[in-house]
Amino acid sequence: MAANSNNYSTDVLIIGAGAAGLLAARELARAGRRVCIVEAQDRIGGRVHTLGPPGFTQPIEAGAEFMHGEVPLTRALLAEAGMAWEEADGESYLVQDGQLQAQANYFAPLPPLLEKLQALTQDIPLADFLTREFPGPQHAALRAFATQFAEGYDAADAQRVSAWAMRDEWVAGGAQGSLRPAGGYGPLLHWLAAQAQAAGVLLHLAAPVREIRWQPGQVEAVTAAGATYRARQVLCTVPLGVWQQGPQQAGYLGFVPEVAAHRAAAAQLGFGSVIKIVLEFRTLFWHERLPEMEFLLSDAAVPTWWSQLPATTPQLTGWLAGPAAQRLAGAPDEAVLQLALASLAPLLAVSLEALQGQLCASYVRNWGREPHTYGAYSYATVGARAAQAALATPVADTLFFAGEGAYSGPFAGTVEAALVSGQDAARALLARPVLAAAPSRPVA
Repeated sequence: MAANSNNYSTDVLIIGAGAAGLLAARELARAGRRVCIVEAQDRIGGRVHTLGPPGFTQPIEAGAEFMHGEVPLTRALLAEAGMAWEEADGESYLVQDGQLQAQANYFAPLPPLLEKLQALTQDIPLADFLTREFPGPQHAALRAFATQFAEGYDAADAQRVSAWAMRDEWVAGGAQGSLRPAGGYGPLLHWLAAQAQAAGVLLHLAAPVREIRWQPGQVEAVTAAGATYRARQVLCTVPLGVWQQGPQQAGYLGFVPEVAAHRAAAAQLGFGSVIKIVLEFRTLFWHERLPEMEFLLSDAAVPTWWSQLPATTPQLTGWLAGPAAQRLAGAPDEAVLQLALASLAPLLAVSLEALQGQLCASYVRNWGREPHTYGAYSYATVGARAAQAALATPVADTLFFAGEGAYSGPFAGTVEAALVSGQDAARALLARPVLAAAPSRPVA
């Protein structure tokens, strides 16, 4: 291709400035590689987005918010950055059939499920497991619990999610933690970006890559605007939602030659939708009914809510995930907001008019329709480990892959998964031979 003012060259091109891409970039640059990140959006962070919309008195988390489980790499990076994390010690409430239960043990139905799951000798989808092992009306509540948990917490489709994966998650108990980085995940990723840039990484935003043309030792990545980035090697960290787009769909990322095994692996994995609704009110008026409320779980259309404890900000976050969120992927934000308010009002035992009178600010983030993402996070299907390994496998010491969807381990569907995947990919790339330099001028 003839050189022009939009041709750039580097050692390693990283596609995506989310957690995986930023940490990989820092590690590679510190090892002496010339690195450039190209990011489709006009911001860093990917599915992490800490922001301050109009009307809110504190920043909100539109994307990832909690630290689930031990997450050692996340904790180590927060400590390195001098950032803290915090844990709420509030109450969980459950509302079912209009009945409020204080100090609710949402996980009470787990023992019989785990007993059967631990005896399961061959993995099958969760829905099939429930139908086979817990049939009939006498087990309807237990089936509903397991299905609602998989769909609501893991953003999974019960018809596809691995029964073994749900077993492992429930045994580990990571879902019961509610740690948060103080100030949100955004400051951590901005710190990582600054660290990477201080090591020499160049960052180009609003540059969605549409096609990757490659041969061993040379890559050309062409953006939607026609800019060409050349490199010896590329690290692709795009979300599963991008991998799963078809050739005629928005955001499709083409490879020439095609990487058929990787695309097939991505198609086999699950990628769930999430809608977050963040509401700020005038006062903590719900404390009369729900003292020290941290989580509020229910059978409402928007079933899950949480507060900002230990902060006293009068803010509640609604969470709708899985197939229910996917069905609303095309819904206007105002329609989602009204559904959320109609769900929340009876849970707080107030009229819709009274709830709206208390409302100061609202924000809706619908990840199912988010450009360059098309969903929220991955979940394990039957055979997921093999598919994740295939997706993460390098090609010809030239194409490397990382991201939350390519991670296989105990922290699936988390920022920790993305960070570990990026770190592992950087190490794998550094362990491979340095290939012949790519032609063209340096990245500007």
